[in-house]
Amino acid sequence: MTAAKDQRRFKDNLQDEVDGAAVYAALAEAEKDPNLAGIYRRLAAVESAHAEFWRSRLDRNLRLTPSLRARALSWLARRFGPGFVLPTMAATEARGSTNYDTQPEAVARGMPADERAHARIIHAASSSPRGLAGPSLARLEGRHRGTAGNALRAAVLGANDGLVSNLSLVMGIAGAAAAERTILLTGLAGLVAGACSMAMGEWLSVESSRELYEKQIATEKAELEQSPEEEMQELALIYQAKGLNEIEAGTLARSAASASA
Repeated sequence: MTAAKDQRRFKDNLQDEVDGAAVYAALAEAEKDPNLAGIYRRLAAVESAHAEFWRSRLDRNLRLTPSLRARALSWLARRFGPGFVLPTMAATEARGSTNYDTQPEAVARGMPADERAHARIIHAASSSPRGLAGPSLARLEGRHRGTAGNALRAAVLGANDGLVSNLSLVMGIAGAAAAERTILLTGLAGLVAGACSMAMGEWLSVESSRELYEKQIATEKAELEQSPEEEMQELALIYQAKGLNEIEAGTLARSAASASA
């Protein structure tokens, strides 16, 4: 029974990799920028290598065709351009890495790291497919952090939420013809309760984000220690997806790697 489940799992993995290779090949075909087209072809080659690994676990003569979903995404890429399907591919790669994290065969092969790298590369290509300005490239390298906008947004939304909820509470008590002292105490109690609620919610949000970032940092650190050359190649591909040519991307990736060492 366990062997049958493994065979089904291997076949599902094979189908996913066949689909990924087909869509990346279509992206390379539809991409007008030769730099990005080369990146898509490299991603398609990695997906094909993954497919061969799973095929070796089944039957080397087994040939699967791309699924209806993959054929639809390929058609959309050719019809409307790669940017139309890149967000979908980024989400697919992220799900694939999570799925492979629980499969010992994939972990031993390094497939979860490959899928996460693909997701980052596709995200980089979809977020700025026509190249980077200086400030954007600096943010990608981690030299500048644009957090002021998020802090201002959180402050405005928090103040608005507190005012509206407290005003509604006071208006409800006033509508019930309560005494002025009761209305005042209700307003103060609502103000304190709202402040505590907002503070707790923001604290939980920050703690969750911090734990997520710490996990990502630990994962990247482990991957960098295990395969520094592959990580540097991944970083170079991300820079290429952002608009740099291959030579510039490689130089910048080596510079970033040496700075973080």
